[in-house]
Amino acid sequence: MYPNIYADTIGYQEKTTFWDDFSIADEMFGPAVVQETFDRAFEDWKDNCEYLTELVLVLNWKLWQQYERKNKDLYELYYKLWEQADEYACNNLKGADLDYFYTTTD
Repeated sequence: MYPNIYADTIGYQEKTTFWDDFSIADEMFGPAVVQETFDRAFEDWKDNCEYLTELVLVLNWKLWQQYERKNKDLYELYYKLWEQADEYACNNLKGADLDYFYTTTD
């Protein structure tokens, strides 16, 4: 639905609809719905290593997309959400899950 040039650039095969979900939220509804989308995705998937990793990736890609578009409000929101998800992953993933996270996000 919404092409993800960031995933295509690094050859990442997406496992979720996070990119489309956030694209719909930010393009059609704005910051409040981006926050709601994050809250729902994070709560539902924070215990799934692969989905949490992809959430962190998508938030990073979206913050850069909004930076390039000079959309300060969405850039700052995505940055805050990325920090929250990244910190959670770094502090809560262990062993092979943490290795997967670092390898995938590097």
